[in-house]
Amino acid sequence: MGRQTAPSGGPATDPPATAEGSLRPFRWAMAAAALGLLVMYQSVDTSPVTPRQVAAAAPAATPGDRPSSAAVPAAPTLPRSRPVKLWIPQLFVEAPFVELGLDHAGALEAPAKDNRNLVGWYRDGAAPGERGSAVVAGHVDTTTGPAVFLMLHLLTPGSTVDITREDGIVATFAVDSVQTFPKDRFPDEQVYADTDAAQLRLITCGGAYDRQRKDYTDNVVVFAHLKSSRQT
Repeated sequence: MGRQTAPSGGPATDPPATAEGSLRPFRWAMAAAALGLLVMYQSVDTSPVTPRQVAAAAPAATPGDRPSSAAVPAAPTLPRSRPVKLWIPQLFVEAPFVELGLDHAGALEAPAKDNRNLVGWYRDGAAPGERGSAVVAGHVDTTTGPAVFLMLHLLTPGSTVDITREDGIVATFAVDSVQTFPKDRFPDEQVYADTDAAQLRLITCGGAYDRQRKDYTDNVVVFAHLKSSRQT
C-alpha cells in the first residue's frame, strides 16, 4: 500500500501498543457455518491497512459518495478513552484491541499477522465514541487461517457494533453502509474525512488475492455512527 499520512480525528496520544482482554473461542466460526460459507484461503494478508489509501490517486469525494450517516441522528459524543474490546453480534465476533501507530513510511501498522482474533485501533485518531472517525483495522486471514474480519462484508445497514472502552463505557455503533473499494482507487476523503459526529470505520482487505503483488485487490469498509452508550 502507498505511503500515507494519519487521518484527522481526536487529540493525538502515543501510549505503548498493548493488547487488552483475554482471547475467547472463535464464536464467529459458528456464524460462518450457519451462513453456509466455505472459506478456502490460499494466501496470507500481511500488508497493513493504511490510514490514507493512495491519496494522490484517489478521486475527490462528492456529496453523493458519502455514507448515509450524515442524515441519521447520532448520540452525543463521548470523552476520549481507548477501546479494549470489540463485539459484533451479527458475526459472533469478540476480540481485544491492540493500539496501532504509523511506520516509517507513514502506513498504519497492522495487527500481529499470527493472531487471528485481534483488531487494531489507530491511536492517533479519534477514539471510538469521540468526535471524528475512529479507525479500526483487522485481518481477513493470517498465517494460521481465517481471521477476525473474515465476514465483515456480511454486515448490513442497521447491524450494531459494540466497543467497550477503558472508562467502562460501551459505545454502540449502527452500521450505515458496507462498501468495497479497489485499492488503487480508494476514496481517501470519503473514508477518513473528519466529522462533527462520532463515527466508526472498520477496515479489512477484500476482493481477489493478487499473487504477483502479494496483496488483495480491494478494501472492505464499514461506515457506522454512534447510536448509544451505556456504563458497564
